[in-house]
Amino acid sequence: MRDKKTEKELAKRYKKLASSLAATGPVVQGTITKRVITVEPKERGGVPKSFGPYYQWTFKNAGKTVTVNLTAKQAKLFQKAIENNQRLEQTLSEMRHLSRQLCEASAEGVKKRMRPKPRTPALS
Repeated sequence: MRDKKTEKELAKRYKKLASSLAATGPVVQGTITKRVITVEPKERGGVPKSFGPYYQWTFKNAGKTVTVNLTAKQAKLFQKAIENNQRLEQTLSEMRHLSRQLCEASAEGVKKRMRPKPRTPALS
C-alpha cells in the first residue's frame, strides 16, 4: 500500500537533510583530550606545581591509534570538526533510514505468503 502524501513528505525531509550536508564544514574523527601535569615537590610541605593545559587529538589511522599534540587554538578547531563529524554521521544515519522508507513506499513489494499452521499430532 503506497501513500503518495507520505512519500512526498519523506522525499522533502530527505532533500532537506541532503542540502544540510553542504554546510557541514571540516570533518575529522577522533577525540580531544585536555591534560594537566601536576608535579609533587621533593621536599615535604612544598606546593605542587601544575603544567599545562596540554591538548591531544587521538584518532585511528590504518587500524593504529595516533596521538597528536595541539595548541589551544588548534584544539578548538579540531573540536569543532569532530562535532561536525558527529552531526554528519547522525544525518547520514537518518538519510539511510529515510531512503529505506522511500524505497519501500515507492514500489510494491513481494506479497507475503501465509505460513501453514503447524499440524498437531493425532491422539490415538
